[in-house]
Amino acid sequence: MKIICLRVVVAMACLLLGACFWRGSSQHDASPSSRDVDHEVVAIAWLSPEAAGDELDSLAGWAAPDGAQWLIATDKRGNRLRVFDGETGTPLHVFGGAGVRPGEFNYPNGIAVIDDLLLVVERDNHRVQVLRLPDFLPLATFGERDLRSPYGIHVRVLASGEYEALVTDSYMSELDVSIIPALPLLNARVKRFHIEVDAAYVGVQLLQSFGDTTAAGALRKVESIMVDAFNQRILIAEEERSVGTALRAYTLDGAYSGRDVGFGTLRFQAEGIALWACADGSGYWIATDQFPDRSVFQVFDRRALTRIGAFASKRVANTDGIWLRQHASSRFPDGALFAVDDDKAVAAFDWRVIARELRLRMNCDTP
Repeated sequence: MKIICLRVVVAMACLLLGACFWRGSSQHDASPSSRDVDHEVVAIAWLSPEAAGDELDSLAGWAAPDGAQWLIATDKRGNRLRVFDGETGTPLHVFGGAGVRPGEFNYPNGIAVIDDLLLVVERDNHRVQVLRLPDFLPLATFGERDLRSPYGIHVRVLASGEYEALVTDSYMSELDVSIIPALPLLNARVKRFHIEVDAAYVGVQLLQSFGDTTAAGALRKVESIMVDAFNQRILIAEEERSVGTALRAYTLDGAYSGRDVGFGTLRFQAEGIALWACADGSGYWIATDQFPDRSVFQVFDRRALTRIGAFASKRVANTDGIWLRQHASSRFPDGALFAVDDDKAVAAFDWRVIARELRLRMNCDTP
């Protein structure tokens, strides 16, 4: 009886405030398959060993001063970070554990590396934790007063020691956590923070909360986010299939641009985003379509946002996070794309193989 009454209250609130969206009430009853999507099959360079009990989510890479290439993954179930060798996939380190103290995590998901700083989003601690590499030294946390259910993060340099962090906040209805809030309440889906770092000091200020509240541009279920400052764009993955999963294109100041990337092309659920970027503003967007049988990676022109093609491997599936390393390394002279495989492992794609199959540029020096 209590559940029925609660549903009635929620329904009345929706009528007063605008449309609500129930998870599971998708217009797409039949789940599409990756077999229905045109794509090239690309071999992976390596697959890391599976770790029992892991639930890997997001990825970020770091080039150590000694030349080592680290790939860092968040483990939601284990409340820790896993570090892999970015050249071979060999597991190197495990850091963290469940808790609220510095260096501990509670459902870590989004992750970003900038300079020697590592930022980890913790959904259930409602915060972002800042650590210094390579020792994972905890420096600060922020967002506890502002974030309700944070997921994805993108960080960029503004000046020496100054950064901007955009954090997606996929909060749900206060009446029922299975219900997406009404449109007028989706105006704070992304939080913009200004960060200053000086030695061990970290200062953080919330500058803006934004999110479109129209049916066309609202962010109903959000995780991944990526900024293209050159082209004045923010791409944000809209995962809610009832309205059509896609990448919403926002302006750099946080307004919906009226454009979506991959609407109708991304069929199952938009997830991880990566940007292959050249200094002249050209390049490619890569968007993950998280099919449970085989993840399909759709490629779009960076400037025009038009589709170029798609690729998948024979086995990488159910991918949440991806990360693109564009700089050269011994194993990957033209970079690599890394993708989570079914929550349990990480796969590497050699960019040269992707570029050959889809007729993309090998590097920014080639036409």
